[in-house]
Amino acid sequence: MPKNELATAASPYLLQHRTNPVHWREWSTSALDEAKTTGKPILLSIGYAACHWCHVMAHESFEDESTAQLMNSLFINIKVDREERPDIDQIYMAALHALGQPGGWPLTMFVTPNGDPFWGGTYFPKEASHGRPSFRQVLQEVSRVYREAPERITNNTAALKKAVTESAPAQPAVMITNIMLDDFAKRLFPHMDMTNGGMQGAPKFPNTQILEFFLRAARRTHDKTFFEPVALTLTKLYEGGIHDHIGGGFARYSVDERWHVPHFEKMLYDNAQLLELYAAAWQLDSKPAFRAAAESIVTWLKREMIEPCGAFSASQDADSEGVEGKYYCWTLQEIQTVLAPSDAELFIRHYDVQTDGNWQELHTGTRTNVLNRLASVPAGTATEARLTSIRKKLLQNRKHRVPPLRDDKVLSDWNGLMIAALARASCIFNEPEWIRLAAQSFRSVIDSMTKANNDYMRIGHSRHQGKLVWPGMSSDYAYMIRAALMLNENGAVFTASSGQSYIDIAIRLARALITFHADSETGLLSLPAQDATDVVYRTYATQDDATPNPNSIFLQTLQILASATADPLFMDHGNLMLKSINTFAIKNPFGHSSYLNALDSRFNAFEAIVVGNQRQEFLSLLRQEPLVSRFVIELDETSIHQSRRFAPAMTKDKTFVFICHGEVCSLPITQTGALKETLSKMNNAS
Repeated sequence: MPKNELATAASPYLLQHRTNPVHWREWSTSALDEAKTTGKPILLSIGYAACHWCHVMAHESFEDESTAQLMNSLFINIKVDREERPDIDQIYMAALHALGQPGGWPLTMFVTPNGDPFWGGTYFPKEASHGRPSFRQVLQEVSRVYREAPERITNNTAALKKAVTESAPAQPAVMITNIMLDDFAKRLFPHMDMTNGGMQGAPKFPNTQILEFFLRAARRTHDKTFFEPVALTLTKLYEGGIHDHIGGGFARYSVDERWHVPHFEKMLYDNAQLLELYAAAWQLDSKPAFRAAAESIVTWLKREMIEPCGAFSASQDADSEGVEGKYYCWTLQEIQTVLAPSDAELFIRHYDVQTDGNWQELHTGTRTNVLNRLASVPAGTATEARLTSIRKKLLQNRKHRVPPLRDDKVLSDWNGLMIAALARASCIFNEPEWIRLAAQSFRSVIDSMTKANNDYMRIGHSRHQGKLVWPGMSSDYAYMIRAALMLNENGAVFTASSGQSYIDIAIRLARALITFHADSETGLLSLPAQDATDVVYRTYATQDDATPNPNSIFLQTLQILASATADPLFMDHGNLMLKSINTFAIKNPFGHSSYLNALDSRFNAFEAIVVGNQRQEFLSLLRQEPLVSRFVIELDETSIHQSRRFAPAMTKDKTFVFICHGEVCSLPITQTGALKETLSKMNNAS
């Protein structure tokens, strides 16, 4: 008799559902075959461990015996962790968008036994309310239509398949230029909220790729106006309730336009992107808040997110004890109990602590306070030092609360984002411990999640309790290639046990990515590998999600690898991708912010190739250049063999610096004075 099969799952999210009375399956060809054998449609439920509304729907419906009985009788029920299987999530989220519905999780999709979506939604309540049908009503009506109106199902599946898999229409081969990048920035600027920061409206996400686009525009055009929404947003994020002022780190998004009340889940990928952006912004405007925000992220990361293997876990839940935000919020009485009266009075004044609370939790109706400094008056140095001491006392007290669950699986791609961010921020803020954390995570991922041969290295996507999800996604390769290059750029001591250099690993991952994920005609990357056997549709999406699109990140790294190695594979593949992504980006530039950022790097950043064994003084000069303007590649005795172009320059007693842009490199620079002069001329000309 069918039963719930999630007890052996690798995903912490799936394991949360292993005791449901629903006969859950994991996504697999055998689950699809079961649907074909029984003739039942599939109910596909996609979520993730830190998702609040996923928990709500699970408690209301999936834990309910009568609802589960209905699901089991009418459907083959499949549960997917979107973080473990982003390739599956991508397909069915695209189908939901094609139905004209906004995205979100839990994603509830109804699918034919062949895997074709025909209808879906997100959260469905247990009882009908606010004009929305109950989940039970949805189940019964979908089952009825599937049985009694097969022509409607056929029409829906055909339309959705076309919408999900179709490519952009052919357009003239117009290449985006610097002038067009400037024009895109001017067109997007009116959509920014110049009171609260971020994009206008609510809910409000950090949108780090768009902010980076404006930061680059300010650098490229020398127009400080473009930096204003960046500085404003990063300041408001730091002051807002989306920032955990007690424990550090940032929540995923704010439900309001002021950044006051967050959706309390904390994701590794958000904090990684914010860390790198704060570092880049600090180079242009050394506001103390920017550095403090970066330090807050790393403090949280070190305390909460490092796994015993040295890599970083995926996320922290929004809920504790079944209540959203309970771990993070404070009543006035709690503050007054923990702190001495004078400290309590100071903290209450600066962190918006209200007698009746400044927020009401939706499900319990409890009024409490989301700590924030959005209306706080600036404090002097002595007051800030006192507030720091007070926050430490509150943190010690908060440790006695029941903490939110942590999703402790290790994701290659999200670790890659954080590794690169730590490496770059370490250099900017002169924090050598940060790059040691980055190198430690890199070694953990490479040593335990890869398989290599002489030509390339393949990588898995997710690891939890010894179980590896294989094969990996294109995002795993793209982000880990970039992580390797950023560790090399910022002088990380190589720690991978394979004996290869960071450059070696980046090259072998890049070759595998092209071999197993790239379309031969367009060069574009599919998220799943070509030998993944349980993927229904293979799409080549180029638009950003909550993380930058892997096509854009790979394009940026191809530029670096081409300069370092002179291998035509990397230059040719990058040029092919450029032509293909351009078609999509011209139609929707702001959905392709990471691609526009990659173009800005291609047009305006330089690659500095440093060859030799006495490199430190040259590297120190190069690392002072803005993050968005340079890439630095160290080639020493362990990595020089990968370079066709620069191997002859390798000597033990002399260092050469080559400044490259595109396919053109300068004559060797051998004196630090000459390097200073070259950098000065480049900055004045830009």
